[in-house]
Amino acid sequence: MDFAFDARTEELRAKLLAFMDEYVYPAEAVAEEQRAALASPWDTPAVVEELKAEARRQGLWNLFLPDAEYGAGLTNLQYAPLAEITGRSPHLGPTALNCAAPDTGNMEVLAQFGDDAQKKQWLEPLLAGEIRSAFAMTEPEVASSDATNITTYIERASDGTGDYVITGRKWYISGAMNPDCKIFIVMGKTDPDGTDIRRQQSMVLVPRDTPGVTVKRAMKVFGYEDHSHGGHAEVVFDHARVPVTNLVGEEGGGFAIAQARLGPGRIHHCMRLIGMAERAIELMCRRAVSRQAFGKALAQQGVVHNWIADARVTVEQLRLLVLKTAWLMDTVGNRGAHAEIQAIKIATPRAVVDIIDRAIQLHGAGGVSQDFPLADLYAGARTLMIADGPDEVHQRSLARRELKKYL
Repeated sequence: MDFAFDARTEELRAKLLAFMDEYVYPAEAVAEEQRAALASPWDTPAVVEELKAEARRQGLWNLFLPDAEYGAGLTNLQYAPLAEITGRSPHLGPTALNCAAPDTGNMEVLAQFGDDAQKKQWLEPLLAGEIRSAFAMTEPEVASSDATNITTYIERASDGTGDYVITGRKWYISGAMNPDCKIFIVMGKTDPDGTDIRRQQSMVLVPRDTPGVTVKRAMKVFGYEDHSHGGHAEVVFDHARVPVTNLVGEEGGGFAIAQARLGPGRIHHCMRLIGMAERAIELMCRRAVSRQAFGKALAQQGVVHNWIADARVTVEQLRLLVLKTAWLMDTVGNRGAHAEIQAIKIATPRAVVDIIDRAIQLHGAGGVSQDFPLADLYAGARTLMIADGPDEVHQRSLARRELKKYL
């Protein structure tokens, strides 16, 4: 097995590492300062647009899309180390490269399932970084870990127009607070009484300015409003009407599209999580060599040695598992890599939460303050134990797959 990155990956890694050092890390504090002066905290700081322009100039743009017609044409294996690097600055790195969720998944959906008119109207401006988008599936009234539970209805209008009428309530809709979010991909039931519970759902495109669409409030995550990602919103659809041409794919195809969307999304999260862990290890080491307690540097304390060593071993294990999963997705497809995708989704957030937690402990009060990124990293990593399917759902499915060998 060859563990070396190919020439193109190495070239892009070198450019991206330099881009992060020269532009992204210095912009973290600038973005916070600029946001404080904005009329709305959900507006985009000017430095973010500057980062996007520079990334595009350097060819560091849409790296996530394997389809060369729309993106960089990289394989999952090539993209993995690049996503990891951006994960070290999770609020700015992915956004600067137009590789931030939920836009990445939405662009993949439109590229794979959208028709020509939908691609022209929505995919092209998303690829250009001119607008943002949101994916509306999760609902407050049901256990959304089972997507067949959703209760939002997508019904044909009774006036003969053939329009769809959408009624329901969604929450934790990422990016929806950003005024640049112009389009929602909404999952709801077009055939709620259908015998196949995985064919009851469909997806439709709902422009933000559609009458009946209300972005009601921002949802906090561990007290954070997550301004950098455009927040997480509660969104109400009250008889919102869109033409039938806004259907994505076919009626009854919503569940399958969601699964196609979530596979790459899960591995992208895990790639970035490894970068978050690397940032935490770096901060932990810098803190350890710069602080003294009880007459010696923290770096000389045995327990600190254990934390750092365990963190390094864990990250190396996770990286290999993620790279194996990426390779399988490239060679046997997402379905063939299903077990590995589940494995990394279980293992990576859990382990990275522990690493960040140790880094917080080493920083003392500073670790939970706004002066270091650790508390924010912790909130993001811990949330990913729920997002895109909670750990327990993946454990259940993975265990069933394993038990099948013995039944």
